[in-house]
Amino acid sequence: MVGPATGWAVFSLGLLALLVYHVRHLARLASWLADPLPGKVPEGSGTWDEVLNALHKYERAAVRRESQLEDALTRFRRAAQALPDGVIMLDAESRIEWCNNAAAAQLGLDPRADVGQSIVNLLRAPQFIDYVTARERAAPVRVQIGNAIFALQLVPYGESQKLLLSRDVTQAERLETMRRDFVANVSHELRTPLTVLVGFLETIRELKLDPQRTRDYLGMMQEQAARMHRIIEDLLTLSVLESAPPPTAERVSTRPLLERLRADAQALSAGRHRISLQGTPAFDLLGSESELSSAFGNLVSNAIRYTPQDGEVRILWRDSAEGSSFTVEDTGIGIAPEHLPRLTERFYRVDRSRSRETGGTGLGLAIVKHAIARHQAHLDVESKPGQGSRFTIRFPAKRTVPAEPDLVHTRNSSA
Repeated sequence: MVGPATGWAVFSLGLLALLVYHVRHLARLASWLADPLPGKVPEGSGTWDEVLNALHKYERAAVRRESQLEDALTRFRRAAQALPDGVIMLDAESRIEWCNNAAAAQLGLDPRADVGQSIVNLLRAPQFIDYVTARERAAPVRVQIGNAIFALQLVPYGESQKLLLSRDVTQAERLETMRRDFVANVSHELRTPLTVLVGFLETIRELKLDPQRTRDYLGMMQEQAARMHRIIEDLLTLSVLESAPPPTAERVSTRPLLERLRADAQALSAGRHRISLQGTPAFDLLGSESELSSAFGNLVSNAIRYTPQDGEVRILWRDSAEGSSFTVEDTGIGIAPEHLPRLTERFYRVDRSRSRETGGTGLGLAIVKHAIARHQAHLDVESKPGQGSRFTIRFPAKRTVPAEPDLVHTRNSSA
């Protein structure tokens, strides 16, 4: 028989035990929540086993999601780092959150030290600051940094963040400038002779001229027409060189080619210069004979045109283990150093009036540049004003082949 007091005592002890059970589990849970280490969710018993087991599953799922997010972020950053263009992440106040290496190299940023810095404090170009602060941005802004030109574009994303994309457009700008200059130069070069032709035609049509005056006018018209014809022919040659497939590796006999160049030079000089050919080729070239002949011929004709009477023009051939070289030296007027980097540009002339007097089109060295580039060769230019110039085309060994035995024997016999 159990009395009421005993019953209440047993009930109280049971209730206390249950309270201790829950308090102990709550304390363990509170301790883990204060420092929720992954994989350290406390274990429980009874009803708490189900609760803590569910929490453990949730914690493991959260760890997996966090790991997936980290992997995704890592892949994103690797992809952004692999981009050739610069990528900068900006917050709502245009402060840097992250940038890839391309952006750092292009814009002179420090990927670590500049985080949190305002981009307008680091890129002080006025047009860029106006672009960032503008409400509407129609097109990317172009900013020059040092000798390079970059196109910068802001792309909004998220709630108020922005991506700043940078692209190096230096070469595109140069090509566009060259294109504009080319169109302007072609128009100018063709307009001048056309103006002369139209003027003479109107004169002949409107006035009664004596036969001798008419013949003189027709002769000058023929000269201008021939000049336009040369310009068009050179433009067509350049177009073919730029669009044609690489030349086949056909043998080009060097010795006969050099002999023809000397004969052509003597005919063009008409005895006004001393022309010499030096060097005995032991190698022939591999490539297009017409393209090589055009390149060599342009150098020789330029040397004669820009060398005063009684001057000297030397044609030289050299062979070595590294390859072969073709050189044209003259004792002409020479070229100032500031002009040398632009000599192979189309229509670029050091002295425009003298070029017209000598019959040049301004396209000869551009043809040389494109023709030899198709043969993996390069052009070296040395010149001093008043002393003369030296133009050398250097061919790699892979573009040469030993000369044919009969030609070598003939040269040795003549030597």
